Amino acid sequence: MERIKRNERMAALTKWLTDSPNQIFTLSQFCERFGSAKSTMSEDIDILRQVFETFELGRLETVTGAAGGVRYRPYLSPKASYDFVQELCGQLCVPSRVLPGGFLYLSDILSMHELVWKMGIIIAGQFYDAAPDFVLTMETKGIPVALMTSRALGVPLVIARRSSKVYEGSAVNINYVSGSDHHIETMSLSRRAVNEGQRALIVDDFLKGGGTAKGMIDLMAEFDVEVVGTAFVMSTENPNQRCIRNEKALMTMNVTDDPASLTVRPAPWLRELAGEGATEQEGTN
Repeated sequence: MERIKRNERMAALTKWLTDSPNQIFTLSQFCERFGSAKSTMSEDIDILRQVFETFELGRLETVTGAAGGVRYRPYLSPKASYDFVQELCGQLCVPSRVLPGGFLYLSDILSMHELVWKMGIIIAGQFYDAAPDFVLTMETKGIPVALMTSRALGVPLVIARRSSKVYEGSAVNINYVSGSDHHIETMSLSRRAVNEGQRALIVDDFLKGGGTAKGMIDLMAEFDVEVVGTAFVMSTENPNQRCIRNEKALMTMNVTDDPASLTVRPAPWLRELAGEGATEQEGTN
């Protein structure tokens, strides 16, 4: 086998690791691919780890144990996360975005993959240690951010539906109460989608009353699946009126009957992580 130069190995390593976030690669795998000694590969990984850290490109972590190795985790620093979300708040804080029922128009933002990828990285960063086996969302607007979160975590995306589909086989159906208008809704999930004993992270686009999120939690209970957390792009600033607690939302909004009063802010936990060296310049109109 022709000798592979270090710069070539580094380029290939970067590609393989970043294409498979949160997946563990053993040194033996790299040694076989490159025909290099373990000591050489360890040096390459140490160099790559330093480069990632210097330029804030994510984290390379060494996992010890029999099944150990190295993995790449997408990551944004607390300040970078706060600055990104703060900029989003400025874009969203426009009265014309306020929809009937106290919702906010997010579809254009959620269709921009570079923005949604960063949202997914920020959310995933809060749940790496929880080690979910999959990300669960409700069709349809929450799918983009849930998909990017699942990619960052390196786990599958599971989508609950309003009604069961023939092509998904037998399904579990539950009724739940919508948190905002208190209507009875139906939620469905294929029996083959998840397995008993797994761990789920719920991700969705908007949290108001929390009825849908509570429905997804109840649905997971039907499968004997543990919910390790709930995360949202946007939530309203009325936690006392919600069906769930301890959620992670990237942004919060406060709006009355007058759309001109719309205020969109980075979530308090983001401001705390940024050390409140982050100045309070969130979007207000």
